Amino acid sequence: MKMIAYMTASEAAEKWNISHRRVLTLCKQKRITNVATLGNMWIIPIDAKKPEDARSFRYSQSDEKSVKPFLKWAGGKGQLLKEIERYYPFDCGKISKYAEPFVGGGAVLFDILSKYDLEQIYISDINAELINTYRIIRDDIDALIEMLYGMKNEFIPLDTDARKEYYMKKRERFNDLKVNGNENINIEKAALMIFLNKTCFNGLFRVNKKGLFNVPMGSYKNPMICDEANLRAVSEKLQKVTIVCGDYRESADFIDENTFVYFDPPYRPITDTASFTAYTENLFNDEEQIELARFVDEMHKKGAKVVISNSDPKNSNTDDDFFDNIYSAHNIKRVEATRMINCNSEARGKIKELLISNF
Repeated sequence: MKMIAYMTASEAAEKWNISHRRVLTLCKQKRITNVATLGNMWIIPIDAKKPEDARSFRYSQSDEKSVKPFLKWAGGKGQLLKEIERYYPFDCGKISKYAEPFVGGGAVLFDILSKYDLEQIYISDINAELINTYRIIRDDIDALIEMLYGMKNEFIPLDTDARKEYYMKKRERFNDLKVNGNENINIEKAALMIFLNKTCFNGLFRVNKKGLFNVPMGSYKNPMICDEANLRAVSEKLQKVTIVCGDYRESADFIDENTFVYFDPPYRPITDTASFTAYTENLFNDEEQIELARFVDEMHKKGAKVVISNSDPKNSNTDDDFFDNIYSAHNIKRVEATRMINCNSEARGKIKELLISNF
């Protein structure tokens, strides 16, 4: 009788270049031929083949189109992706949906769209111009790209003074559409949103108390006004995405026990002067942070996997336990981030941010 040589789950993980947790899942699902237990330990035949991935999503291969945010966005999570992706729960086989109710620039969204093929995805934001741009990229990509190329060809050859004049006219037009626009000019509004984002100072989206975009022109020599390849890839990935302009609470009907939810609300200011939250006309004060925490508790009771990001008040006041208190039932991790958007270059640097999870 032939003797079978075995390896441990850790050895299999290293051999197959997958996570130890994934190997354990495959063992529990009996998807490895002749897998067995020795006491409390799984043992795997040393010549066993790595099972094909039969989950409801797939990792993107080299021929899959990866996508990246089409806007630069204050508070964007590109630099924290490595930390946030540690929380992705998709390899358990149960989570097949994703919701991001404060989508913003969508760094986490596009990372997930590049790596996984999920059954359902829901995004929302209260910024109407932002959501309009997502929808136009999804539904009217050809017309959008044509308009962006037109702006690029008009803007790039100009000298600085002429560029400023052109920029101010486009900003004025955007604000007019923002206040008086209708469905027939949404494509132009989306094109202006992208153009202004690529040419304004620091890529900010900021409005005044009247809701008007008020950021001055930046000093870019050759801004990428129309990244056609990425825009078309984003359009393709957004085809199955539900895009909603509305409050985060509207996501409640979508979220269930099969959903991973990432909440990235406007950050709580960590100093008295760091009060820039005007991505929309609406502010997000402490009471609204508390309301969000209650909503997170409700989604937790539904069985959803939830991650929330926010600023760490302890950067400026070690006795400030605001988030430690309102999220006391959950896991709080402090991670290092870099403050990228600040008018004072000396104020940019390493700070702590919070990643809060219910698992």
